[in-house]
Amino acid sequence: MKNLYERLKGKLSKIFALVLALLLVLGLRGTIVLAEEVTEDLSGKLVILHTNDTHGGDVAEEGVSIGTAGVAQLVKDFEARGAEVLLVSAGDAIQGDPLVNLNMGLNAIMFMNEAGYDLMVPGNHEFDFGFDNLKELEQKAKFPIISANILDKETGEPVFKENMIIETKAGKIGIFGLTTPETYTKANPKNVASLKFLADEELYECARQQVKKLTEAGADYIICVAHLGIDVESEPNRSTDVIKNVDGIDVVIDGHSHSVIEGDKYGNTVLVSAGTKLSHVGAVTINKDGITAKLITASEYSSVDSSVYKSIVIEAARINEMLSDKFATTEVFLDGNREPGVRTKETNLGDFAADAILWAANNAVGGGVDLAITNGGGIRASIEIGDVTMKDMKTVFPFGNTVAIVKVTGAQLLELLEASTCSTPVAIGAFPQVSGIEFTIDTTVPYVNGKQYPDSTYFAPANPGARIKNVKVNGKDLDLDKTYTLATNDFLAAGGDTYYLLKNLSSYNTGVALEDALINYTSEVLNGVISKEMYGAPKGRITILTESVADEPKAEEKEEVIEEELKEEGAEKPETVDKAEAAKEVKEKYIYYTVVKGDCLWKIARKHLGSGARYTEIYELNKDIIKSPDRIYIGQVIKIPA
Repeated sequence: MKNLYERLKGKLSKIFALVLALLLVLGLRGTIVLAEEVTEDLSGKLVILHTNDTHGGDVAEEGVSIGTAGVAQLVKDFEARGAEVLLVSAGDAIQGDPLVNLNMGLNAIMFMNEAGYDLMVPGNHEFDFGFDNLKELEQKAKFPIISANILDKETGEPVFKENMIIETKAGKIGIFGLTTPETYTKANPKNVASLKFLADEELYECARQQVKKLTEAGADYIICVAHLGIDVESEPNRSTDVIKNVDGIDVVIDGHSHSVIEGDKYGNTVLVSAGTKLSHVGAVTINKDGITAKLITASEYSSVDSSVYKSIVIEAARINEMLSDKFATTEVFLDGNREPGVRTKETNLGDFAADAILWAANNAVGGGVDLAITNGGGIRASIEIGDVTMKDMKTVFPFGNTVAIVKVTGAQLLELLEASTCSTPVAIGAFPQVSGIEFTIDTTVPYVNGKQYPDSTYFAPANPGARIKNVKVNGKDLDLDKTYTLATNDFLAAGGDTYYLLKNLSSYNTGVALEDALINYTSEVLNGVISKEMYGAPKGRITILTESVADEPKAEEKEEVIEEELKEEGAEKPETVDKAEAAKEVKEKYIYYTVVKGDCLWKIARKHLGSGARYTEIYELNKDIIKSPDRIYIGQVIKIPA
């Protein structure tokens, strides 16, 4: 079996011809300027351009990604109109694509240097290559990395600069950073073992102290650049939780949840976030008249700074050529979508990955491994039908994980399954993609927290077996007292995500890189073809029972449902009523809408109701199927007020 390095040797000689070809697009890219504000004089105003969760999406792609070269040009565009510009990142920049992964984030920092970033707050993925690596990158960055709530566990002192004050035309801008406490388990726990992330009330108090310090230092405006997100699973450490519990913050620039938020108002605080992979860039404008916010999308802006663009495409071409070798063909689309997908349900790509891990583990130790679990959050992209290259593997599985083996009892395995599906059907990065095991998740049973894991934001389940049922390992009922041999990735073996109990169990790291396990499994077991017969659909290893299925009214109950809807709507039902007409009346109070890619409730409300702020009306109308206003899914049918 060959490892990745051996497969890459000898390829660099082909790179430069490809680079020259790619550079031709520099002369082909059109220029699209901001349509509405091109003539507006911004003299005396401050514009804060913000990005987050760029995840290596640095190459500009018209209509898809503004790219880091586009960000650099945006700075110039706003400056040309008289604005003073600050450029900030809310984290997760150094990981997510081979372009930045292969040199452990250095490329990302170099690109950000060229674009002229003024500061960055570290996200959880900044720790994927280790804390020491991040501190080395900090030395190479031409901008400060700031975060107030990351402390040295021994000394209790902040490990990064906490805040900064910048003198601008609009006044003194006080900025402080916050990083999600989920980094404890969203990064490899070994990588952050020396750190303490202030969480819950300590996080709020940290933010209050930052506001106080900056105010006392004369700041006219307080900006929190946060990598916290608004996901339900992140409660109580979300940006919205901080806003609720901390007074005096004018703007929160957020990351982590990949949310698209143009400028939601929470009291006196404006919340903004720019999605992911530079699909958007945010622009917050501050002057004596107040604060406004807007998002610039890749569909409306495609200008680039040619110098920055040239640097990025040369490096992208070099890496593309290194990883361009085809090693397999897939006859099916392998689903690695975030949601609905690998974080909410079993998918064929999840099955494929887990099968490869189980095979590689058995191959490494000569057999005896019973089952495999890998987390859906570790699968970062889908694989399209056709040729499969090493770049695909590095894009889908970018973390550099290795295959690990752990001994667990049946009782421990049950706890792992309960914890890793605690929010299902709401997405969770821990969601288990499995091989050698089958089980049912009954989401009609509430998940109940037990003890909190040390140094973690997650809780052990209070009652393992309440939601996870019908567990079979290799066709046999789970034995709570039996010891099973589990194959997984080294991130989970170290206690990552909700798999904390594995942290204290002895494990064996095979040293087999995850991408090598997948490549070699495909080559040696599947003969280079991922076929429809093998992976045309999920294999039915995980069954999910939902409230919507459990509560679906039977045909004979439809009339009662109509009557109940009439009652809830406040309609008076006469003694004799045409129930078909009554149903029509109820239905006409709203229209049905199918969620498409890129949607969020705010966008839907702006398009169909005239104001994004009316997203709460859509949420209230759909509470039976939408667990959180932050979570809607492609293909989901929702009601919109007529």
